[in-house]
Amino acid sequence: MNPFETSCQIILRLLEEWESRLLALSEEIITDRKNSQNRSIRQILGHLVDSASNNTHRIIHLQYREDPCSFPNYATHGNNDRWIAIQDYQHEDWATLVYLWKYTNLHLVHVIRNVDVAKLQNQWQSSESELISLRQNIEGYLPHFELHLKEIEVLINSKQ
Repeated sequence: MNPFETSCQIILRLLEEWESRLLALSEEIITDRKNSQNRSIRQILGHLVDSASNNTHRIIHLQYREDPCSFPNYATHGNNDRWIAIQDYQHEDWATLVYLWKYTNLHLVHVIRNVDVAKLQNQWQSSESELISLRQNIEGYLPHFELHLKEIEVLINSKQ
């Protein structure tokens, strides 16, 4: 059995639970309410699309490239905010964005389920002073995913 199956099952459950909730949100809620990073729900969901996409690439690279592997960390130096701005998630069609979030994460689950467990100790250079193993990368995804869903939950329930 894949050592990450429990995490995969949780991600799948959250995708199922959240898809209809997200699609039912009003334009005001998804656009105007902002978290402590000044991100709207649209932008947070876009960030989760970027996270799923980047993690898919990391997982793939870490299974065939040199160890430690070197490639850009999109999340450092404010780059994740640049990704959000350049892709203009604030004005993305909401249904398209929700489905993109869903399907990039479904694909990520597929990739995780097919990871070569012999490669789990392979590392990537996430910064000048930090190496992260493939195992750590996969194990860190679910907490990140849940953190941002909790942010969305707070914004949904806030009375702004």
